[in-house]
Amino acid sequence: MNHSYKTTNRHLRDIKLFNSLTGLVEIVKPKTPGVIKFYACGPTVYSYAHIGNFRSFLTADLIVRIAKVSGYSVTFVSNITDVGHLSVDDVADAGGQDKMVRALKGSDGNIFRNVWDLARYYTSCMEEDWKSLNLSQPDVRPRATEHITEQLELIESLCRQGFAYETSMGVYFEISKFPQYGALSGNILDQVREGTRDIVSDPEKRSVHDFALWKKDKAHLMRWHSPYGWGFPGWHIECSAMAMKYLGASFDIHSGGEDNRFPHHECEIAQSEALTGMQYVSTWVHTAHLLVEGRRMAKSSGNFFTVREILGRGIDPLALRYALTCSHYRDNINFTEASLEAAIRVQERIRDCYNAVKKRLDNNLSVESTREPVKHNKFLDELLKTYDKCLTDLLDDLNTSSAYSHLIAGIRLINSNIKSISQGELKKCLDWFDSMNELTGLVFSTYDIRYSESDSFDEAWVREQVEARNEARSQRDFKLADKIRDTLLASGVKLFDEPNGTEWRRI
Repeated sequence: MNHSYKTTNRHLRDIKLFNSLTGLVEIVKPKTPGVIKFYACGPTVYSYAHIGNFRSFLTADLIVRIAKVSGYSVTFVSNITDVGHLSVDDVADAGGQDKMVRALKGSDGNIFRNVWDLARYYTSCMEEDWKSLNLSQPDVRPRATEHITEQLELIESLCRQGFAYETSMGVYFEISKFPQYGALSGNILDQVREGTRDIVSDPEKRSVHDFALWKKDKAHLMRWHSPYGWGFPGWHIECSAMAMKYLGASFDIHSGGEDNRFPHHECEIAQSEALTGMQYVSTWVHTAHLLVEGRRMAKSSGNFFTVREILGRGIDPLALRYALTCSHYRDNINFTEASLEAAIRVQERIRDCYNAVKKRLDNNLSVESTREPVKHNKFLDELLKTYDKCLTDLLDDLNTSSAYSHLIAGIRLINSNIKSISQGELKKCLDWFDSMNELTGLVFSTYDIRYSESDSFDEAWVREQVEARNEARSQRDFKLADKIRDTLLASGVKLFDEPNGTEWRRI
Protein backbone atom coordinates (compact mmCIF):
# COMPACT_ATOMS: atom_id res chain seq x y z
CA MET A 1 0.00 0.00 0.00
CA ASN A 2 1.29 3.45 -0.86
CA HIS A 3 1.96 5.21 2.44
CA SER A 4 0.79 8.53 1.01
CA TYR A 5 -2.74 7.28 1.50
CA LYS A 6 -2.29 6.40 5.16
CA THR A 7 -3.23 8.48 8.18
CA THR A 8 -1.16 7.96 11.32
CA ASN A 9 -2.44 8.05 14.88
CA ARG A 10 -0.65 11.37 15.34
CA HIS A 11 -3.02 13.05 12.90
CA LEU A 12 -6.44 11.54 13.50
CA ARG A 13 -9.12 12.79 11.14
CA ASP A 14 -12.40 14.02 12.63
CA ILE A 15 -15.39 11.77 11.92
CA LYS A 16 -18.74 13.54 11.74
CA LEU A 17 -21.95 11.56 12.19
CA PHE A 18 -25.58 12.48 12.75
CA ASN A 19 -26.33 11.64 16.36
CA SER A 20 -29.96 10.52 16.72
CA LEU A 21 -29.78 11.36 20.43
CA THR A 22 -29.08 15.07 19.88
CA GLY A 23 -30.45 15.53 16.35
CA LEU A 24 -27.16 17.08 15.25
CA VAL A 25 -24.21 16.17 13.04
CA GLU A 26 -21.37 15.96 15.55
CA ILE A 27 -17.70 15.07 15.67
CA VAL A 28 -17.24 11.62 17.22
CA LYS A 29 -15.17 12.08 20.37
CA PRO A 30 -14.06 8.68 21.65
CA LYS A 31 -13.90 8.21 25.40
CA THR A 32 -10.38 6.86 24.93
CA PRO A 33 -8.45 9.09 22.51
CA GLY A 34 -7.68 7.28 19.27
CA VAL A 35 -9.86 4.28 20.16
CA ILE A 36 -13.44 3.84 18.92
CA LYS A 37 -15.72 1.26 20.55
CA PHE A 38 -18.61 0.46 18.23
CA TYR A 39 -21.65 -1.82 18.54
CA ALA A 40 -23.91 -2.54 15.57
CA CYS A 41 -27.22 -4.33 15.96
CA GLY A 42 -27.00 -7.55 13.98
CA PRO A 43 -29.71 -9.78 12.52
CA THR A 44 -32.33 -12.02 14.08
CA VAL A 45 -31.47 -15.30 12.38
CA TYR A 46 -34.92 -16.74 11.74
CA SER A 47 -34.68 -16.42 7.95
CA TYR A 48 -32.37 -15.30 5.16
CA ALA A 49 -31.17 -11.72 5.63
CA HIS A 50 -32.84 -9.25 3.28
CA ILE A 51 -31.37 -6.24 1.50
CA GLY A 52 -32.92 -3.87 4.04
CA ASN A 53 -30.98 -5.59 6.83
CA PHE A 54 -27.79 -5.20 4.89
CA ARG A 55 -28.30 -1.53 4.17
CA SER A 56 -27.93 -0.95 7.91
CA PHE A 57 -24.99 -3.36 8.18
CA LEU A 58 -23.24 -1.52 5.32
CA THR A 59 -23.61 1.78 7.15
CA ALA A 60 -21.75 0.21 10.08
CA ASP A 61 -19.13 -1.18 7.71
CA LEU A 62 -18.41 2.24 6.22
CA ILE A 63 -18.00 3.73 9.70
CA VAL A 64 -15.47 1.03 10.56
CA ARG A 65 -13.60 1.61 7.28
CA ILE A 66 -13.28 5.38 7.59
CA ALA A 67 -12.31 5.12 11.25
CA LYS A 68 -9.48 2.69 10.52
CA VAL A 69 -8.27 4.65 7.50
CA SER A 70 -8.27 7.79 9.66
CA GLY A 71 -5.92 6.24 12.17
CA TYR A 72 -8.29 5.04 14.90
CA SER A 73 -8.08 1.70 16.62
CA VAL A 74 -11.58 0.20 16.34
CA THR A 75 -13.24 -2.47 18.45
CA PHE A 76 -16.26 -3.53 16.41
CA VAL A 77 -18.98 -5.77 17.87
CA SER A 78 -22.05 -6.96 15.96
CA ASN A 79 -24.38 -9.47 17.56
CA ILE A 80 -26.52 -12.41 16.49
CA THR A 81 -30.05 -12.49 17.95
CA ASP A 82 -30.94 -16.17 18.04
CA VAL A 83 -33.62 -16.08 20.75
CA GLY A 84 -36.07 -13.66 22.29
CA HIS A 85 -37.03 -11.38 19.38
CA LEU A 86 -40.81 -11.47 19.38
CA SER A 87 -43.13 -11.07 16.41
CA VAL A 88 -44.66 -7.85 17.77
CA ASP A 89 -41.63 -5.72 18.62
CA ASP A 90 -42.73 -2.24 17.55
CA VAL A 91 -44.08 -1.32 20.97
CA ALA A 92 -42.36 -1.07 24.33
CA ASP A 93 -43.76 -4.36 25.60
CA ALA A 94 -43.36 -6.87 22.80
CA GLY A 95 -45.91 -9.59 22.28
CA GLY A 96 -46.58 -12.50 19.97
CA GLN A 97 -44.41 -15.49 19.22
CA ASP A 98 -40.63 -15.66 19.36
CA LYS A 99 -39.55 -15.21 15.73
CA MET A 100 -37.17 -18.17 15.99
CA VAL A 101 -39.94 -20.50 17.14
CA ARG A 102 -42.39 -19.22 14.56
CA ALA A 103 -39.82 -19.70 11.79
CA LEU A 104 -39.44 -23.37 12.68
CA LYS A 105 -43.03 -23.94 11.58
CA GLY A 106 -42.57 -22.36 8.17
CA SER A 107 -38.92 -21.65 7.48
CA ASP A 108 -38.64 -20.68 3.81
CA GLY A 109 -39.34 -24.25 2.75
CA ASN A 110 -36.39 -25.56 4.76
CA ILE A 111 -36.87 -28.38 7.25
CA PHE A 112 -34.97 -28.37 10.55
CA ARG A 113 -34.92 -30.88 13.37
CA ASN A 114 -35.04 -28.14 15.98
CA VAL A 115 -34.80 -24.39 16.47
CA TRP A 116 -31.10 -24.63 17.33
CA ASP A 117 -30.32 -26.08 13.90
CA LEU A 118 -32.44 -23.37 12.31
CA ALA A 119 -30.44 -20.67 14.10
CA ARG A 120 -27.11 -22.20 13.09
CA TYR A 121 -28.18 -22.53 9.46
CA TYR A 122 -29.41 -18.95 9.04
CA THR A 123 -26.43 -17.59 10.97
CA SER A 124 -24.13 -19.36 8.52
CA CYS A 125 -26.10 -17.98 5.56
CA MET A 126 -25.94 -14.46 6.98
CA GLU A 127 -22.18 -14.72 7.42
CA GLU A 128 -21.85 -15.80 3.77
CA ASP A 129 -23.94 -12.81 2.70
CA TRP A 130 -21.78 -10.58 4.92
CA LYS A 131 -18.61 -11.75 3.18
CA SER A 132 -20.18 -11.57 -0.27
CA LEU A 133 -20.93 -7.87 0.17
CA ASN A 134 -17.36 -7.32 1.36
CA LEU A 135 -18.16 -6.13 4.89
CA SER A 136 -15.51 -5.81 7.58
CA GLN A 137 -15.57 -8.72 10.01
CA PRO A 138 -16.52 -7.77 13.58
CA ASP A 139 -13.88 -8.27 16.24
CA VAL A 140 -16.59 -10.10 18.16
CA ARG A 141 -19.87 -11.54 16.89
CA PRO A 142 -21.64 -12.66 20.08
CA ARG A 143 -24.75 -14.81 20.07
CA ALA A 144 -27.56 -14.10 22.50
CA THR A 145 -27.91 -17.78 23.40
CA GLU A 146 -24.26 -17.86 24.50
CA HIS A 147 -24.70 -14.94 26.92
CA ILE A 148 -27.68 -15.98 29.04
CA THR A 149 -25.62 -15.79 32.25
CA GLU A 150 -24.64 -12.19 31.55
CA GLN A 151 -28.26 -11.27 30.81
CA LEU A 152 -29.51 -12.85 34.03
CA GLU A 153 -26.85 -11.01 36.02
CA LEU A 154 -28.11 -7.70 34.62
CA ILE A 155 -31.74 -8.62 35.32
CA GLU A 156 -30.96 -9.58 38.92
CA SER A 157 -29.07 -6.33 39.43
CA LEU A 158 -31.96 -4.29 38.02
CA CYS A 159 -34.34 -6.05 40.42
CA ARG A 160 -32.04 -5.42 43.41
CA GLN A 161 -31.76 -1.73 42.53
CA GLY A 162 -35.55 -1.38 42.25
CA PHE A 163 -35.72 -0.77 38.51
CA ALA A 164 -37.35 -4.13 37.70
CA TYR A 165 -39.95 -6.39 39.28
CA GLU A 166 -41.21 -9.95 38.93
CA THR A 167 -44.73 -11.21 38.19
CA SER A 168 -46.02 -14.71 37.74
CA MET A 169 -45.42 -14.37 34.00
CA GLY A 170 -42.11 -12.57 33.76
CA VAL A 171 -39.70 -9.88 34.88
CA TYR A 172 -40.23 -6.30 33.70
CA PHE A 173 -38.32 -3.02 33.66
CA GLU A 174 -40.40 -0.29 35.33
CA ILE A 175 -40.17 2.65 32.96
CA SER A 176 -41.51 5.17 35.49
CA LYS A 177 -38.28 4.65 37.47
CA PHE A 178 -36.26 6.03 34.54
CA PRO A 179 -37.45 9.61 33.81
CA GLN A 180 -35.13 10.00 30.79
CA TYR A 181 -37.05 7.34 28.85
CA GLY A 182 -37.92 8.71 25.42
CA ALA A 183 -34.86 10.94 24.95
CA LEU A 184 -33.73 8.96 21.88
CA SER A 185 -37.06 8.37 20.16
CA GLY A 186 -39.28 11.14 21.50
CA ASN A 187 -41.76 8.54 22.72
CA ILE A 188 -42.39 9.86 26.21
CA LEU A 189 -44.71 7.87 28.44
CA ASP A 190 -47.94 9.74 27.81
CA GLN A 191 -47.36 9.50 24.05
CA VAL A 192 -46.33 5.86 23.64
CA ARG A 193 -48.43 4.30 20.92
CA GLU A 194 -52.13 3.85 21.41
CA GLY A 195 -53.27 0.26 21.46
CA THR A 196 -50.23 -1.04 23.31
CA ARG A 197 -52.50 -2.37 26.05
CA ASP A 198 -54.26 -4.60 23.53
CA ILE A 199 -51.29 -6.95 23.21
CA VAL A 200 -50.18 -6.99 26.85
CA SER A 201 -50.83 -10.44 28.25
CA ASP A 202 -49.73 -9.94 31.85
CA PRO A 203 -52.39 -8.35 34.10
CA GLU A 204 -49.84 -8.10 36.95
CA LYS A 205 -47.74 -5.51 35.16
CA ARG A 206 -47.54 -2.19 36.97
CA SER A 207 -47.74 -0.19 33.74
CA VAL A 208 -48.68 -1.00 30.19
CA HIS A 209 -45.36 0.55 29.12
CA ASP A 210 -43.05 -1.65 31.21
CA PHE A 211 -41.01 -3.94 28.98
CA ALA A 212 -40.00 -7.56 29.46
CA LEU A 213 -36.55 -8.57 30.65
CA TRP A 214 -37.43 -12.24 31.11
CA LYS A 215 -40.40 -14.24 29.85
CA LYS A 216 -41.42 -17.22 31.95
CA ASP A 217 -42.24 -20.13 29.68
CA LYS A 218 -41.69 -23.79 30.60
CA ALA A 219 -42.68 -24.92 27.11
CA HIS A 220 -40.56 -22.56 25.03
CA LEU A 221 -38.32 -24.41 22.57
CA MET A 222 -35.31 -22.34 23.68
CA ARG A 223 -35.48 -22.03 27.45
CA TRP A 224 -33.12 -21.70 30.39
CA HIS A 225 -33.47 -22.10 34.13
CA SER A 226 -33.18 -18.86 36.04
CA PRO A 227 -33.92 -17.45 39.50
CA TYR A 228 -37.33 -16.64 38.02
CA GLY A 229 -38.00 -20.13 36.70
CA TRP A 230 -37.76 -21.60 33.20
CA GLY A 231 -37.96 -19.10 30.38
CA PHE A 232 -36.03 -16.95 27.94
CA PRO A 233 -34.73 -13.36 27.82
CA GLY A 234 -36.39 -10.36 26.27
CA TRP A 235 -34.83 -8.94 23.11
CA HIS A 236 -33.63 -5.66 24.62
CA ILE A 237 -31.60 -7.09 27.51
CA GLU A 238 -29.56 -9.20 25.09
CA CYS A 239 -27.84 -6.27 23.41
CA SER A 240 -27.11 -4.47 26.67
CA ALA A 241 -25.46 -7.59 28.10
CA MET A 242 -23.36 -8.30 25.03
CA ALA A 243 -22.39 -4.69 24.34
CA MET A 244 -21.31 -4.01 27.91
CA LYS A 245 -19.38 -7.28 28.15
CA TYR A 246 -17.19 -6.50 25.15
CA LEU A 247 -17.16 -2.68 25.08
CA GLY A 248 -17.72 -1.64 28.69
CA ALA A 249 -20.53 0.19 30.46
CA SER A 250 -20.13 3.25 28.25
CA PHE A 251 -18.93 3.30 24.66
CA ASP A 252 -18.75 5.50 21.57
CA ILE A 253 -21.08 4.48 18.71
CA HIS A 254 -24.17 2.27 18.42
CA SER A 255 -25.88 1.73 15.06
CA GLY A 256 -28.95 0.01 13.66
CA GLY A 257 -31.92 0.50 11.39
CA GLU A 258 -34.35 3.31 12.12
CA ASP A 259 -36.90 0.71 13.23
CA ASN A 260 -34.50 -0.18 16.08
CA ARG A 261 -34.66 3.33 17.48
CA PHE A 262 -37.90 2.55 19.30
CA PRO A 263 -38.43 0.47 21.27
CA HIS A 264 -35.20 -1.53 21.09
CA HIS A 265 -32.58 1.18 21.50
CA GLU A 266 -34.74 3.24 23.82
CA CYS A 267 -35.10 0.24 26.10
CA GLU A 268 -31.39 -0.53 25.85
CA ILE A 269 -30.59 2.94 27.12
CA ALA A 270 -33.06 2.72 29.99
CA GLN A 271 -31.90 -0.60 31.40
CA SER A 272 -28.18 0.09 30.83
CA GLU A 273 -28.06 3.59 32.30
CA ALA A 274 -30.29 2.58 35.21
CA LEU A 275 -27.74 -0.11 36.03
CA THR A 276 -24.58 1.95 35.75
CA GLY A 277 -25.59 5.59 36.20
CA MET A 278 -23.40 6.35 33.17
CA GLN A 279 -24.24 7.42 29.63
CA TYR A 280 -24.59 4.17 27.71
CA VAL A 281 -23.67 5.42 24.21
CA SER A 282 -22.36 8.77 22.99
CA THR A 283 -23.40 8.61 19.32
CA TRP A 284 -26.44 6.78 17.95
CA VAL A 285 -26.54 6.15 14.18
CA HIS A 286 -29.73 5.00 12.44
CA THR A 287 -30.12 3.98 8.80
CA ALA A 288 -33.37 4.88 7.02
CA HIS A 289 -35.71 2.31 5.53
CA LEU A 290 -35.06 0.78 2.15
CA LEU A 291 -37.95 0.98 -0.32
CA VAL A 292 -38.46 -1.35 -3.26
CA GLU A 293 -40.12 0.22 -6.29
CA GLY A 294 -41.33 3.04 -4.03
CA ARG A 295 -42.90 0.88 -1.31
CA ARG A 296 -41.81 -0.58 2.02
CA MET A 297 -40.41 -4.03 1.41
CA ALA A 298 -42.82 -6.80 2.43
CA LYS A 299 -43.42 -10.38 1.42
CA SER A 300 -47.13 -9.64 1.15
CA SER A 301 -46.38 -6.94 -1.44
CA GLY A 302 -44.25 -9.22 -3.57
CA ASN A 303 -41.27 -6.84 -3.36
CA PHE A 304 -39.22 -8.67 -0.74
CA PHE A 305 -35.63 -9.57 -1.69
CA THR A 306 -32.95 -11.43 0.20
CA VAL A 307 -29.28 -10.84 -0.55
CA ARG A 308 -28.74 -14.39 -1.78
CA GLU A 309 -31.80 -14.22 -3.98
CA ILE A 310 -30.33 -11.27 -5.87
CA LEU A 311 -26.78 -12.61 -5.98
CA GLY A 312 -28.12 -15.98 -7.11
CA ARG A 313 -29.22 -14.27 -10.33
CA GLY A 314 -25.58 -13.74 -11.19
CA ILE A 315 -25.42 -10.13 -9.97
CA ASP A 316 -21.95 -9.08 -8.88
CA PRO A 317 -22.01 -8.62 -5.08
CA LEU A 318 -20.07 -5.36 -5.31
CA ALA A 319 -22.75 -3.98 -7.65
CA LEU A 320 -25.35 -4.76 -4.98
CA ARG A 321 -23.09 -3.15 -2.38
CA TYR A 322 -22.96 -0.01 -4.52
CA ALA A 323 -26.74 -0.02 -5.05
CA LEU A 324 -27.37 -0.23 -1.28
CA THR A 325 -24.89 2.51 -0.32
CA CYS A 326 -24.91 5.07 -3.14
CA SER A 327 -27.62 7.14 -1.42
CA HIS A 328 -27.19 8.79 1.96
CA TYR A 329 -27.86 6.41 4.82
CA ARG A 330 -30.32 8.81 6.48
CA ASP A 331 -32.47 9.03 3.34
CA ASN A 332 -34.90 6.38 2.19
CA ILE A 333 -33.34 4.61 -0.78
CA ASN A 334 -35.61 3.35 -3.57
CA PHE A 335 -34.24 0.03 -4.78
CA THR A 336 -35.43 -0.76 -8.32
CA GLU A 337 -34.34 -2.96 -11.22
CA ALA A 338 -33.21 0.24 -12.94
CA SER A 339 -31.08 1.31 -9.98
CA LEU A 340 -29.56 -2.17 -9.80
CA GLU A 341 -28.75 -2.06 -13.53
CA ALA A 342 -27.11 1.35 -13.04
CA ALA A 343 -25.05 -0.05 -10.16
CA ILE A 344 -23.97 -2.98 -12.33
CA ARG A 345 -22.69 -0.59 -14.98
CA VAL A 346 -20.76 1.45 -12.41
CA GLN A 347 -19.18 -1.65 -10.93
CA GLU A 348 -18.21 -2.87 -14.40
CA ARG A 349 -16.43 0.43 -15.06
CA ILE A 350 -14.48 0.07 -11.82
CA ARG A 351 -13.59 -3.56 -12.47
CA ASP A 352 -12.66 -3.02 -16.12
CA CYS A 353 -10.34 -0.13 -15.28
CA TYR A 354 -8.70 -2.11 -12.47
CA ASN A 355 -8.18 -5.10 -14.76
CA ALA A 356 -6.80 -2.88 -17.54
CA VAL A 357 -4.16 -1.46 -15.20
CA LYS A 358 -3.16 -4.94 -14.02
CA LYS A 359 -3.03 -6.23 -17.59
CA ARG A 360 -0.73 -3.46 -18.78
CA LEU A 361 1.59 -4.07 -15.86
CA ASP A 362 1.58 -7.83 -16.42
CA ASN A 363 2.37 -7.39 -20.10
CA ASN A 364 5.28 -5.03 -19.37
CA LEU A 365 3.97 -2.53 -21.91
CA SER A 366 6.28 0.20 -20.59
CA VAL A 367 10.04 0.16 -20.94
CA GLU A 368 10.53 2.12 -17.73
CA SER A 369 11.90 0.15 -14.79
CA THR A 370 9.52 -0.12 -11.85
CA ARG A 371 12.50 0.12 -9.51
CA GLU A 372 13.05 3.75 -10.36
CA PRO A 373 11.24 6.26 -8.13
CA VAL A 374 8.14 7.77 -9.67
CA LYS A 375 7.90 11.53 -9.36
CA HIS A 376 4.50 12.99 -8.74
CA ASN A 377 3.15 14.72 -11.80
CA LYS A 378 -0.15 16.31 -12.70
CA PHE A 379 -1.78 12.94 -13.39
CA LEU A 380 -0.75 11.40 -10.07
CA ASP A 381 -1.55 14.58 -8.14
CA GLU A 382 -5.06 14.62 -9.58
CA LEU A 383 -5.48 10.93 -8.77
CA LEU A 384 -4.41 11.48 -5.17
CA LYS A 385 -6.90 14.32 -4.88
CA THR A 386 -9.80 12.02 -5.80
CA TYR A 387 -8.93 9.78 -2.86
CA ASP A 388 -8.62 12.71 -0.46
CA LYS A 389 -11.97 14.10 -1.61
CA CYS A 390 -13.63 10.69 -1.29
CA LEU A 391 -12.37 10.31 2.28
CA THR A 392 -13.35 13.87 3.18
CA ASP A 393 -16.92 13.25 2.01
CA LEU A 394 -17.22 9.98 3.92
CA LEU A 395 -15.90 11.63 7.06
CA ASP A 396 -18.73 14.17 6.71
CA ASP A 397 -21.62 11.96 7.88
CA LEU A 398 -20.97 9.28 5.23
CA ASN A 399 -21.79 11.42 2.20
CA THR A 400 -21.55 8.42 -0.14
CA SER A 401 -23.17 9.98 -3.21
CA SER A 402 -20.48 12.66 -3.37
CA ALA A 403 -17.71 10.31 -2.22
CA TYR A 404 -18.44 7.78 -4.95
CA SER A 405 -18.38 10.53 -7.59
CA HIS A 406 -14.68 11.00 -6.76
CA LEU A 407 -14.09 7.27 -7.18
CA ILE A 408 -15.63 7.48 -10.65
CA ALA A 409 -13.61 10.62 -11.41
CA GLY A 410 -10.46 8.67 -10.62
CA ILE A 411 -11.57 5.89 -12.98
CA ARG A 412 -12.11 8.43 -15.76
CA LEU A 413 -8.71 9.94 -15.10
CA ILE A 414 -6.95 6.58 -15.34
CA ASN A 415 -8.86 5.58 -18.48
CA SER A 416 -7.92 8.86 -20.15
CA ASN A 417 -4.22 8.39 -19.43
CA ILE A 418 -3.69 4.63 -19.38
CA LYS A 419 -2.12 4.43 -22.84
CA SER A 420 0.55 7.00 -22.05
CA ILE A 421 1.46 6.57 -18.39
CA SER A 422 4.58 4.69 -17.34
CA GLN A 423 4.81 1.34 -15.62
CA GLY A 424 5.74 3.05 -12.37
CA GLU A 425 2.65 5.22 -12.63
CA LEU A 426 0.57 2.13 -13.28
CA LYS A 427 1.80 0.72 -9.97
CA LYS A 428 0.71 3.95 -8.32
CA CYS A 429 -2.71 3.39 -9.89
CA LEU A 430 -2.90 -0.02 -8.22
CA ASP A 431 -2.00 1.64 -4.91
CA TRP A 432 -4.88 4.03 -5.52
CA PHE A 433 -7.26 1.12 -6.18
CA ASP A 434 -6.10 -0.64 -3.00
CA SER A 435 -6.70 2.51 -0.97
CA MET A 436 -10.09 3.16 -2.54
CA ASN A 437 -11.11 -0.41 -1.81
CA GLU A 438 -9.98 -0.10 1.79
CA LEU A 439 -12.14 3.00 2.03
CA THR A 440 -15.27 1.98 0.08
CA GLY A 441 -15.13 -1.79 -0.38
CA LEU A 442 -16.18 -1.37 -4.02
CA VAL A 443 -13.13 -2.38 -6.05
CA PHE A 444 -12.48 -6.03 -5.21
CA SER A 445 -13.67 -8.44 -2.55
CA THR A 446 -11.65 -9.49 0.46
CA TYR A 447 -13.39 -12.86 0.39
CA ASP A 448 -14.09 -15.56 -2.17
CA ILE A 449 -17.77 -16.34 -1.70
CA ARG A 450 -19.82 -17.30 -4.73
CA TYR A 451 -23.43 -18.31 -5.01
CA SER A 452 -24.30 -21.13 -7.33
CA GLU A 453 -26.69 -20.12 -10.08
CA SER A 454 -29.82 -22.11 -10.81
CA ASP A 455 -29.17 -25.53 -12.33
CA SER A 456 -32.00 -24.85 -14.74
CA PHE A 457 -30.12 -22.01 -16.40
CA ASP A 458 -28.94 -23.11 -19.86
CA GLU A 459 -26.29 -20.79 -21.24
CA ALA A 460 -26.10 -22.67 -24.55
CA TRP A 461 -29.85 -22.14 -25.04
CA VAL A 462 -29.41 -18.41 -24.39
CA ARG A 463 -26.70 -18.17 -27.04
CA GLU A 464 -28.93 -20.02 -29.51
CA GLN A 465 -31.78 -17.59 -28.81
CA VAL A 466 -29.48 -14.59 -29.28
CA GLU A 467 -28.31 -15.98 -32.63
CA ALA A 468 -31.91 -16.68 -33.69
CA ARG A 469 -32.86 -13.11 -32.79
CA ASN A 470 -29.92 -11.71 -34.73
CA GLU A 471 -30.99 -13.75 -37.73
CA ALA A 472 -34.58 -12.51 -37.40
CA ARG A 473 -33.36 -8.92 -37.25
CA SER A 474 -31.21 -9.42 -40.35
CA GLN A 475 -34.33 -10.68 -42.14
CA ARG A 476 -36.23 -7.64 -40.78
CA ASP A 477 -38.59 -9.94 -38.91
CA PHE A 478 -38.79 -7.57 -35.95
CA LYS A 479 -41.90 -9.19 -34.55
CA LEU A 480 -40.03 -12.49 -34.08
CA ALA A 481 -36.95 -10.64 -32.78
CA ASP A 482 -39.05 -8.86 -30.14
CA LYS A 483 -40.71 -12.14 -29.16
CA ILE A 484 -37.32 -13.79 -28.61
CA ARG A 485 -36.16 -10.78 -26.62
CA ASP A 486 -39.26 -10.96 -24.41
CA THR A 487 -38.81 -14.71 -23.91
CA LEU A 488 -35.24 -14.18 -22.77
CA LEU A 489 -36.27 -11.35 -20.46
CA ALA A 490 -38.91 -13.56 -18.87
CA SER A 491 -36.17 -16.12 -18.29
CA GLY A 492 -34.05 -13.56 -16.47
CA VAL A 493 -31.79 -12.56 -19.37
CA LYS A 494 -31.52 -8.99 -20.62
CA LEU A 495 -30.12 -8.13 -24.06
CA PHE A 496 -27.94 -5.17 -24.94
CA ASP A 497 -27.57 -4.22 -28.61
CA GLU A 498 -24.09 -2.75 -28.92
CA PRO A 499 -22.24 -1.49 -32.04
CA ASN A 500 -20.14 -4.68 -32.08
CA GLY A 501 -23.06 -7.06 -31.58
CA THR A 502 -25.62 -8.17 -29.02
CA GLU A 503 -24.52 -8.85 -25.45
CA TRP A 504 -26.61 -10.45 -22.73
CA ARG A 505 -26.62 -10.49 -18.96
CA ARG A 506 -28.58 -12.34 -16.32
CA ILE A 507 -30.78 -10.06 -14.19
